[in-house]
Amino acid sequence: MSSMKGPFRAVIQNGSLVRELTKREILGRYRGANFGLLWALISPFLMLAIYSLAFGGILGSHWPSVDGKQGNFTLILFIGLILHAFLAECLTQAPRLVSGNTSYVKKVVFPLDVLPWPMVLSALFHLLMNLVAYMVLAVVSGQEIDWTVLLFPLVVLPLVVLGLGTGWALSALGVYFRDVNQITGVLATALLFTSTAIVPISVIPEGMRWIYRVNPLSFIIDQTRNVVIWGRMPDWEGLGLYALLAFGVCYAGYGLFRATRRGFADVL
Repeated sequence: MSSMKGPFRAVIQNGSLVRELTKREILGRYRGANFGLLWALISPFLMLAIYSLAFGGILGSHWPSVDGKQGNFTLILFIGLILHAFLAECLTQAPRLVSGNTSYVKKVVFPLDVLPWPMVLSALFHLLMNLVAYMVLAVVSGQEIDWTVLLFPLVVLPLVVLGLGTGWALSALGVYFRDVNQITGVLATALLFTSTAIVPISVIPEGMRWIYRVNPLSFIIDQTRNVVIWGRMPDWEGLGLYALLAFGVCYAGYGLFRATRRGFADVL
């Protein structure tokens, strides 16, 4: 039981520290801005305005209907992009969590295990703000909102666990291999263009669909659109399998972090 609690013990024992670090992470992004934290809501609306102009107004793009429903292409695209933004933030920030906080490493009493938590919780905060923006725009544009939107946290939870696992793994690797920081930026872009964030899998050539299916974003994006846009129940069986894999990555990443942390101070 002790080993099962491993990845979550740090946040349980240091809840107040995680809260303060998360608050600092969120507020630090908008420090010095005149509108401050309001940018967490303003930015999604600006993104939606740009997507509406580019894809809806200029390109006239549309998404295949589901169950006879024709959704707003901009809102469908927006759901995919905000989920990608969540995972991309975890990927690109994780390699610097330890190497960018050498003062924490040299403090023996500081629990380094907590570092991925503020990063993931900050990314989750912005994901929820993006969802609020989606809800407002959906109402304004006349898009129907079903009760299934309440299942959004359950659908996204496995992706959050995956973000934690990759956070621990990449933060440890980033100490010993500084090139990881460069690779994750490219990887985040690759995950966007090889997922269903921008295009439905039905338009992808049959021989290349496996690339989109193995992308960890595609399944969560599709299930999120089901509950948020189409008013459908998620694929519970697939979601359960995804959750098992995500927890596997989480424990593996945490194990790698614990195994390598003794050498952090020597390297840094």
